[in-house]
Amino acid sequence: MKRLVVLFAALIAALSLSAGPAAAHSVVMSSTPENGQEIAEAPERVSVTFNESLQEQFAALTVVGPDGNLWSKSDPIVEGATVSVELDGLGPVGEYTVAYRVTSADGHPVSGTRTFTLTQEGTGTPGEAVSDSAESGSDDDGGPAVWWFVAAGVAVVVAGLAFALRKPKA
Repeated sequence: MKRLVVLFAALIAALSLSAGPAAAHSVVMSSTPENGQEIAEAPERVSVTFNESLQEQFAALTVVGPDGNLWSKSDPIVEGATVSVELDGLGPVGEYTVAYRVTSADGHPVSGTRTFTLTQEGTGTPGEAVSDSAESGSDDDGGPAVWWFVAAGVAVVVAGLAFALRKPKA
């Protein structure tokens, strides 16, 4: 009976350790324009909507054109789960990159990019030129590697089995 209790305790410990931390951070649900969409004229604003409310502090949203210039004209506005920025037209035909960096409700920063393509020349006035490093985003959340938790769980299970299955002293 004692061996079963130890085995059960080792199994519970292994399952607890292997679960790892929750990775329930904000994720993009949609954007306007949609990612990869082709449009003929500029919308009044570009927005990115997430699966949960965002913190208003430190939000960043930029629109960079194929010419390397900034086309977003205002500071980002956070309304619930959506962050948006105003446009005053777009310019050259080509792919525009929407780069975002927001803070999710749990305080975790989330960043990445979306793109859309302008199919007809616009009449907007570009802003300043943007360096490549400023427009690139990443969806990598920088969280801990899950395999560490799996390895710890396996080690606990092996140790528990070794302890539970050892021969008692006579």
